[in-house]
Amino acid sequence: MPTDRSAISRYPLLAGPLLALVFGLGMDLEPGHPRVTLTAAMAIWMVVWWVFEAVPLAVTAMLPMVVFPLAGVLSGKVVAPLYFNHIVFLFIGGFLVAIAMQRWALHRRLALGILLLIGTSPRRLLFGFMAATAFLSMWISNTATAMLMVPICLAVVSGIEGEAGEGPAAPMATALLLGVAYAASIGGIATLVGTPPNLSFVRILTISFPEAPEIAFSTWMAFALPLSLGLLVIAWAWLAGAFLRGLPASLGSRELIRGELVQLGPMRPEERSVLVVFVLLAGLWVTRADLRLGGVVLPGWSGLFAHPAWINDGVVAMAMAALLFVLPSRQATGRLLDASAIREIPWDIVLLFGGGFALAYAIKDSGLAAWIAGQMSVFEGASPWVIVAVLCLLATFLTEVTSNTATTEMLLPIVAATAVGIGANPLLLMVPVTLSCSLAFMMPVATPPNAIIFGSGRVRIADMARTGLVLNLIGVVLVTAMVYLLGPIVFDQGLLHLPDWARP
Repeated sequence: MPTDRSAISRYPLLAGPLLALVFGLGMDLEPGHPRVTLTAAMAIWMVVWWVFEAVPLAVTAMLPMVVFPLAGVLSGKVVAPLYFNHIVFLFIGGFLVAIAMQRWALHRRLALGILLLIGTSPRRLLFGFMAATAFLSMWISNTATAMLMVPICLAVVSGIEGEAGEGPAAPMATALLLGVAYAASIGGIATLVGTPPNLSFVRILTISFPEAPEIAFSTWMAFALPLSLGLLVIAWAWLAGAFLRGLPASLGSRELIRGELVQLGPMRPEERSVLVVFVLLAGLWVTRADLRLGGVVLPGWSGLFAHPAWINDGVVAMAMAALLFVLPSRQATGRLLDASAIREIPWDIVLLFGGGFALAYAIKDSGLAAWIAGQMSVFEGASPWVIVAVLCLLATFLTEVTSNTATTEMLLPIVAATAVGIGANPLLLMVPVTLSCSLAFMMPVATPPNAIIFGSGRVRIADMARTGLVLNLIGVVLVTAMVYLLGPIVFDQGLLHLPDWARP
């Protein structure tokens, strides 16, 4: 198997730079402006390597830092700062809080408590796992959430096998594990820090349209949380109908969950401190900026300072993260977090962000975005909502075979240019594409949660593909509908008209 994988990966490893070279030398997209063609060639190279993972994703992300200066697209001084900005600090701060939750087992206590509260009938148990997973995934990475919940799932399934036999346990295991994977992705879309594509959207919007109004944490949540809740309920109902029909009314696993909770013992002072920081962080994020709902404005706390615009969600995240290195603990380190937490940050994702941001900036700065916008006549006469649905389908099914973050980084700059080309608000296309990049449910390689539950050995690809296909299609319809119904209200903008901040 390793030999086959090596042979397969060798072709895109060579194809990426070869295609870029052929395209760069053989095409001239904009006569007199070679940066347009060179940027497109670089995008092709990165797409091939990202899609086929010819090298680690972070390595592909570093290509702009090397190739753009050598090719004359952007200087190294321009590219380098794009790899580290306030969005990256938002990710780092949020991840440090997540590390603290995991280090002191607060995340496990929260998950078990939610499960115990919900109940132990098959449908309630499934909903409990999905609700706990979705809630945690709103604040910590969907990968970490899935890794937390899968062992609890398997423990519950083992208890069911011992009490009710293997007959009820097999479909229950499939439903629970798929529910965890799907809920991790669905919960992640509800907040800006829940999944990397959301953070990519905010940064790429800022790069592509510097005058665009800020998409605050609270604004995003006002739009995406109802979508997340609706899709969560639909996914639960679909899984329950597909796998839980005919099972006993109670599977007797409540005591097992209670036992897991008892094993944790009483809440330690460190857990209480982390919980306070977690609640404070969530509260400060949600209430920082003014929340506009149509004509109603709920003022944010940042207005109490002399320069409210200088305070962003990254500032809040880093302030709360720094607090974790100050608050005391009774352990040998003496603090809730120590220097080892810095090493646990997924720096490869940080680099992946940077590479995507650099590519997005180059597409705009080189003139490639304007060239793409000029090619959008193919959409003339088409309904904007048809365009939204088609792009959502493209994003969802492309993510089935690629990294959702890489897909977002590739598509959003092009989608932004497309919106300008058809005279629509860029948010009309960028928001649903971002969401759709996180809503891929069919294949084990689509998202880390899918891969994690498939690795348990209790889920068949056929079951995942069959249930995931339906959810993919439902997700496209629901995202399109929510953009149409709720988008203009939450974002307080007409989505069918090109705003002044997006005009070339």
